[in-house]
Amino acid sequence: MSFNPHLTLRARLALWAALATGLAVALVAAGLFFTVNNFLFAAQRDRLTGAVATVQARVESALGRGEDLFGALLGETLGPADLEGILDADPQTRSLDARLVTVGRGEVRAVATRRFPQGIPLNQRPGTYRAGDRLIAVRIVAGGRAALTVVSDARALGEARTAFARALWILVPLALGLSLLVGWTVAGRLLAPVRALEGAAREIGAGGDLRRPVPGAGPGDELSRLALTLQGTFHRLADAREREQDFVRAAAHDLRSPLAALTARVDATLARDRDPGRYRSELREIGTDLTRLATLADHLLLLARDPSAMGRENVPLRDLAAGAVDRARELDPEADVDLVAPQPVTVAGDRVLLGQAIWNLTVNAVRHAPGATVTVTVADGSGGATVEVRDDGPGVPPDVLARLGEPFYRPDASRSAGGHGLGLALVRRAAGLHGGTLTLESGPGKGFTATLRLPASPAAGSTGREERVLRSQT
Repeated sequence: MSFNPHLTLRARLALWAALATGLAVALVAAGLFFTVNNFLFAAQRDRLTGAVATVQARVESALGRGEDLFGALLGETLGPADLEGILDADPQTRSLDARLVTVGRGEVRAVATRRFPQGIPLNQRPGTYRAGDRLIAVRIVAGGRAALTVVSDARALGEARTAFARALWILVPLALGLSLLVGWTVAGRLLAPVRALEGAAREIGAGGDLRRPVPGAGPGDELSRLALTLQGTFHRLADAREREQDFVRAAAHDLRSPLAALTARVDATLARDRDPGRYRSELREIGTDLTRLATLADHLLLLARDPSAMGRENVPLRDLAAGAVDRARELDPEADVDLVAPQPVTVAGDRVLLGQAIWNLTVNAVRHAPGATVTVTVADGSGGATVEVRDDGPGVPPDVLARLGEPFYRPDASRSAGGHGLGLALVRRAAGLHGGTLTLESGPGKGFTATLRLPASPAAGSTGREERVLRSQT
């Protein structure tokens, strides 16, 4: 059973309380009815049984011990007036009616009081019966030669049932109305924290202050824990919004610089005529700026990639690493870049994301550790696959290492090397989307090591977890 979904929760709780109360009252009333009815019937039956025993003894005494009982009745030794006299002799039997039946000489002889009801069969079996508003007791008397039928008025039972039903018709509506009132009041008190929570959530949504405390938040009851959960959710949304705003501001700043430079260079080129060689030089510079913009756009798109849109295929990590090493050598022919991959390693994942991640780790080592030896190692273990990019360069200090991987973070020493501060952020994002981790290790004078760990069988849709192991030496 369900109520109208358009009803308020308070109204539905009150109706459920009324329904539960009505069912409880109905069950209790039915139990009381049957119990009281059976008790009254048993009481009247016991009283009738005792009265019948008295009447039976007097009737047998009046009949005597003669063998010809039929003749005694025929001769009116015991007639209707005698039966009435026997019944009137005791207050316990005064309200009863009786009939004595015997068979003899080919016919049935019956003697009954004048008020004895019609319609009761002469051959009624011995026992106690209920017929409408009467109780009937049949006993064998005179040594089995006659049947004594005693009738008692049982209208009190019917009157008791009628009074009980009348009381139910009055009490049940009163109980339902009272339960509705109590349910409405209690539901209002119980839902007061919900209304306060609703108002606070509405104000937080309208004002945009996601860090505002939610009323009632705490480890108490279910509503308190719900408020605490909402407060935590709002705080996480606030953190995400702040990160997004920082990300957008940094992206706008990094996009503005190459766009401004590109616009200035185009304006300067068009300001006066130049020889073809100068035009080619300017166009090359413009192409460099366009390449930088395209790289930045690609990185932003990869960082914002929807996990549900990721591809899932068998990705050969050794091939991706070999391609990254070849491109790094083309980028800087003087760079010392080596690949260590004794056997093929395959993981399930997105080929574009993983390829870009390995390339970013490789080019990051080549750019920021000029003249150093860079070693790219691909290995497969029981815990999954690893891609390690190590250089023997000067390393980075602990404060810089702690922030590497944040979008658009670039240490001052690395700004001259180009880039946008998105390379390690993209690698960390790719690792998280594949259920893996990115570990950065460095120390002044100890080189720099970036390790991408990928699970052997990542769960579909897993965002994984990210961790950073900071090791520094002072």
